[in-house]
Amino acid sequence: MGMKTVAFIGLGTMGGPMAARLAANGFDVRGYDLDDRKVEALVAAHGTGCTSIGDACRGAECVVTILPRDEHVRSAMLGEGGVLENIGPGVLVLEMSTISPSTSLEIAARLSERGVRMLDAPVGRTPQDARDGRLLVMAGGAPDDFAAAHEVFSAFADKILHMGPQGCGIRMKVANNYMSMVTMVLTAETLALTGKAGIDEKLAVEVLQNTVAGKGQINTNFPRKVLAGDLTPDFPLALGHKDISLGVRLGEELKVPLFLGASARELFGLAPAMGLAELDCTAMLLILEKLSGMDAVREGGLKS
Repeated sequence: MGMKTVAFIGLGTMGGPMAARLAANGFDVRGYDLDDRKVEALVAAHGTGCTSIGDACRGAECVVTILPRDEHVRSAMLGEGGVLENIGPGVLVLEMSTISPSTSLEIAARLSERGVRMLDAPVGRTPQDARDGRLLVMAGGAPDDFAAAHEVFSAFADKILHMGPQGCGIRMKVANNYMSMVTMVLTAETLALTGKAGIDEKLAVEVLQNTVAGKGQINTNFPRKVLAGDLTPDFPLALGHKDISLGVRLGEELKVPLFLGASARELFGLAPAMGLAELDCTAMLLILEKLSGMDAVREGGLKS
């Protein structure tokens, strides 16, 4: 085992079961959390409870941090008595919190000045997946550091992806969570609309679970259309504009606020002026790329 002793800072909803998985897989896990009950839970899972970050970091070859917010990570890493004060050059830090990418890059740079390596490596999926060892890790940083961390990640994850250089892991996590929270609103808007329309909730859910709308465009249309270079219209943007307009109008009639729908209608309305109206609805990606000023050009949907 390349890194046998792991300091684990943050034993919360995700960190607690992740640390327990490491202990169950033979790692010497030295855990710290502000909540003594969480430290006791790690001890019950055969880890070692510590009373400070310094205590946890003593002798560690790898440090894992997973904390709620930017200020918590910055304090734990760079503050008095923090990680940087208590480790030496060559230690690998796995920063697994969901924080601002700029904060993550700032911390990585500060650690690097002292010869400390870092991967930004947040996780996806649920606390139950953490308990079962089925998390998804999205890591950014040097390939050699990613390879060195693989055995640690494998204790609690069954999908481990190297997203690219420093910062790519946390940027991917932020983008993933953006999609998750927006679809949370979209789902709520849709169920509010069907409910106000007098449709049985269970039947509405059954319909949505069995159509592209509920299964998600990233699982259905996008991979086989725009991302595969095919913009021949299964359903053109022009008809998409018609359908989103019908939905927004129904919301207006029923007095259901459809905030996302109103914004989406505006985006679909840009397609004719861009010469995209007769392309497949997944060409919405081209509209957003153009509005973003992206240099990459898609020929028939493929980025080149």
